[in-house]
Amino acid sequence: MTSIALLVGSASLVLAGCQSTPASSTSNLSSNSSASSTMMDFSVANAAQSQRQGQAFTASQNAQAARYEQLFDQEKYPNTENQAKSHLLAAIRQHLATEHVAVATANYRSAPFIDPDSIDAGSSSLLRTIIETYVYQPEGAYSESDDEPYNDDYNDYDDAKDSIESNYPSDYDKSRAEAEAERRAIAAILAEAGENEPTSSDTNSDNEYAYDTADYDSDDYSSDNYSSDDYDNYDEYSSSTEGMLSGMSGLSPKTMAAKYEAMQMAKQQAKTETVNRGSLPMSSTGMIGNILDMFHRTPEQIAASNAYQYEHLTFNSVSQYRPKQRQLQSVYSYDYATPTISSSIQIPLAFDFNNSSVVVDPSAIVPIVALVNPENTPLPAQMTSHTVSFGLPESVTAQLPPAVLYDAMLNAIQNSMAELAPEHFSAVDISGDTFAKEVGATRAVKVYFGSQQSGEIIGKTLKYVTKSLQEYVDANPDKYPDGAALKTALAKVQLYNKGYQSADVGSLLQLIEAIGPISFNQINYYYLDSSDRLLAKQQRVNIGGDFMGSTTTMLNQVRYDKASFNRHALTPLLTESFGSDAMPPIDGNAWIATQREKKDRLQTARYARYDYQDSGNEGAYSSNEYGTNEYGNDNDNGADAVDESRVDDAQDDMNEK
Repeated sequence: MTSIALLVGSASLVLAGCQSTPASSTSNLSSNSSASSTMMDFSVANAAQSQRQGQAFTASQNAQAARYEQLFDQEKYPNTENQAKSHLLAAIRQHLATEHVAVATANYRSAPFIDPDSIDAGSSSLLRTIIETYVYQPEGAYSESDDEPYNDDYNDYDDAKDSIESNYPSDYDKSRAEAEAERRAIAAILAEAGENEPTSSDTNSDNEYAYDTADYDSDDYSSDNYSSDDYDNYDEYSSSTEGMLSGMSGLSPKTMAAKYEAMQMAKQQAKTETVNRGSLPMSSTGMIGNILDMFHRTPEQIAASNAYQYEHLTFNSVSQYRPKQRQLQSVYSYDYATPTISSSIQIPLAFDFNNSSVVVDPSAIVPIVALVNPENTPLPAQMTSHTVSFGLPESVTAQLPPAVLYDAMLNAIQNSMAELAPEHFSAVDISGDTFAKEVGATRAVKVYFGSQQSGEIIGKTLKYVTKSLQEYVDANPDKYPDGAALKTALAKVQLYNKGYQSADVGSLLQLIEAIGPISFNQINYYYLDSSDRLLAKQQRVNIGGDFMGSTTTMLNQVRYDKASFNRHALTPLLTESFGSDAMPPIDGNAWIATQREKKDRLQTARYARYDYQDSGNEGAYSSNEYGTNEYGNDNDNGADAVDESRVDDAQDDMNEK
């Protein structure tokens, strides 16, 4: 009891902030009553007061525990982010489980990758800086001998030829001496680092090198006997060995820093100097620098793209989704309209996962196919229907039905989004949102998908799909016995899935985005009504990078209401292609089989002609007809020999064939 009393007293002191109450006499009850209700005063032997203080202390502890649970138990006490996430997940589940239609419109616009007013304006990305610094060559890095063939005397061909031939031995000595000095310098650096211990092979190589040098000094390698081909061969050898090592040795931080400073000074000097030549000067970073400059878009080019292309370009689509039949029917349209030109490319496309087939209108790609394979391209008059149906072969569907894979993917996407952290979901104010007013939304949820979130979704989706397929395989042991290809593949995938977490995939994408020439992110706005029904969606995708110098934004607005679907211009084409009164599509599998059979017959006929020609040649050049044996001598049987006229006739027949 004493231990319990001491423990409770210590706890009360800690909760009270280590405050102490001075002892008072029993006559001063008013001061004790004014003490904190959460503290227990053991200096007063008053049972009623102790009971009141104990009850107050218990109530305070219960309130503290409830507050603690409210802070971290987001299922019972969700905050704003969790509430937004729960509303969106409920809307998505309801949306994917009911039949609906969709109308989408996508527009594009480009902008400079770095804002002109940003502090980063005029700065290159780290990856481009490293590449340009590595390939940078100072202006005076080339020797005068490189320019000798292009001097003022190049018109005199004989003099130039004699000069070059006379300089071969000295150039060869100079190149060999430079290579030897470079090799020894690299060896010294490696030896200093403790990575090039002398061995017997090194000694032998030095001796062989000395032997070769000695041989070169002999009369056999005189200037008269030395040819330019040998010099070229030596250049190839040196560039593939010492040249590679010299390039690697140039990666030292000190060398790279010096080259970077020289490159930046050269760039600044090129900007201030006036170019009097008719063409632009060659980039100091060589061909790679010119390629990078070619891909990099200027602000003027970006403005021209917006004015002449993106402002008149629109991607439209109408879709009809039937979850029970596992069907998705759509018509996609690429529309470009200006005051002087107008064009539209429309492609109907439908997926039927229950029947393992895809139906498409090939009108848009038939001209391209006709250019590649005109013989096997049907004419418009031969098309009994404007759609073609292609199905997976039975050998594939028997292993894994597409309906099973479809359900696995659908569940994986929902479960993966449900596991995404709540801080990526946020409720937004739509009081000033024009699109929200057009669709009649009462709330909107914003979901941000950067490289981290996109990679995490990819990793979780892969694991959920593997889990669902494994459950399907386990539920059908007769169809998938031990050793089946699908069962073995799933076991291997699950083995690798245990070696990483889904967030690791996001970190990998972040690394690629950090060092790669592309940056991407995706922002989604989901518009809901008061009953958590999905009314519309707005998607913003930004694609770009420093290499391109611009960021292209795609803004896609999708409406899920019947009114927009019924009055859209593409809806009649969707009904004509996939409606109940639509013409049956052409069997694409049968068409492919016919083309394959025709190709096989042509191949068989070609081989038959080859055999026929071989047999004819054998008859024309028979050893018995020509009266000679296999060794070219006269045969003993001279009666079988033919006259010259028959030989001439046989040769003529062979030539005709």
